Amino acid sequence: MPRLSVNVDHVATLREARKVGEPDPAAAALLAELGGAEGITIHLRRDRRHIQPRDLDLLRMMIHTKLNLEMGTSEEIVKIALKTKPDLATLVPEKETEITTEGGLDLSKEDPRLKEVISLLHQIEIPVSLFINPTPNSVRKAHKLGANVVELHTGPYAEATSFLDSATELERIAGAAALAKKLDLEVHAGHGLNYQNARKICLIEEIEEVSIGHSIVARACLVGMKEAVREMVRLVGR
Repeated sequence: MPRLSVNVDHVATLREARKVGEPDPAAAALLAELGGAEGITIHLRRDRRHIQPRDLDLLRMMIHTKLNLEMGTSEEIVKIALKTKPDLATLVPEKETEITTEGGLDLSKEDPRLKEVISLLHQIEIPVSLFINPTPNSVRKAHKLGANVVELHTGPYAEATSFLDSATELERIAGAAALAKKLDLEVHAGHGLNYQNARKICLIEEIEEVSIGHSIVARACLVGMKEAVREMVRLVGR
């Protein structure tokens, strides 16, 4: 069964709503580890809407599992990543007006900047994950670009409103995961996963890690971070 990486971005979202010092994403991350998380994920955006550079620095020093930094390819963010050296860098698309990431990277067109950033990260031995839509073409292109990992975008599956749509999206994810594994890529999955829909994703044997944030943080508001993570760990069967 897959590892659980807990995204603590929305702990920072709550903090930034009042521009005060709490709640602290670093403290939430430590509680998540105590609850059984095997990784911590954060997204340092150019607009700094939630996670701040100080959070990244603290997490790099404090957590005991694995730090996954979601990031765009802007020069500023890449410099921060090269300095901080996360355990994994996940390259994601960014739009200033989006509420959350709206889809995987568009790999249908050549992007010299994407290739450059992957090379820069690899030069200092930071493994690279690409957040992609679960299609064969995206998987093959990620492999060609030299990614170590692909994170399959599970948003359409999570948002499906009928059994047929859900089953169709699940089949797409399973097919993409199988192809990625054949190409010796590590397979992760994430976006929109919660306590109701994550289990079926975790039954896909090629998926080695799931990244879940909003649902866990929402549950933590009621039962605490450690217990919310414990519940998810039990659900994914780790």
